Amino acid sequence: MKYLCLIYMEQRTLDAMAPDELDALVRESMANDEEMRRRGQFVAAQALQPVSAATTLRIRGGRLSTTDGPFAETKEFLSGFIMIEARDLNEALQLAANIPMARMGSIEVRPVWEHCGGP
Repeated sequence: MKYLCLIYMEQRTLDAMAPDELDALVRESMANDEEMRRRGQFVAAQALQPVSAATTLRIRGGRLSTTDGPFAETKEFLSGFIMIEARDLNEALQLAANIPMARMGSIEVRPVWEHCGGP
């Protein structure tokens, strides 16, 4: 079964990291992805640009509106995702616990509807 691991971080946490700390975090994250790939549990992953680059779109009453930034004001923002393959939620949570950003943010683990298409 596929699970989407949504990675939430605070921008100030990332901003406070020295360049070498951020590089080390990226290397550790890529190594974790590669280990899951080796075991056949990795589907896809991608980091997202800062929330300042986001645009939210809504259609209400047939009218389109867009606003800069995310839908809701929050300290933590969606900074990336990893799609994994796991036999059940327990295994998905174990895999998510190895995501390095879990030490400084939060990871939302959500099952994917398999019958709705996709990879």
